[in-house]
Amino acid sequence: MNNVKAPTSDSYREYLIESLKDPEEAAGYIGAILEEKDPETELLRNAIRKVVEAKVRMNALSELGKARHEKLDRMLTESGGWEIYSFVELLEALGFKLEITVADLEMSADSESQEFGRTNLSPETANL
Repeated sequence: MNNVKAPTSDSYREYLIESLKDPEEAAGYIGAILEEKDPETELLRNAIRKVVEAKVRMNALSELGKARHEKLDRMLTESGGWEIYSFVELLEALGFKLEITVADLEMSADSESQEFGRTNLSPETANL
């Protein structure tokens, strides 16, 4: 424990952004926010912003990814993000757990080519 150095408050943000360049760290960071029992919805929005900033600094976020983030950020700003936490709570009540993991690189590239939020399925058509 003597060799552990805690970052100073001035450099903590830079330290955090740097650590979030690691996909496992970023997944854990967002996952921890979603696991909070008494969530502060602004924390989720800020966590996502920091992960996006880390990706942008690495030039690892496409224009489509940036647009998706802007859309989600607007939604979280308007709603406060409670629908996400309600979804997590519902999953827990059903005996499930939402887990944030690092996606397969191939799967990530495929999903980039699809339009965000677009689906042809509705509850009625999903049962066909």
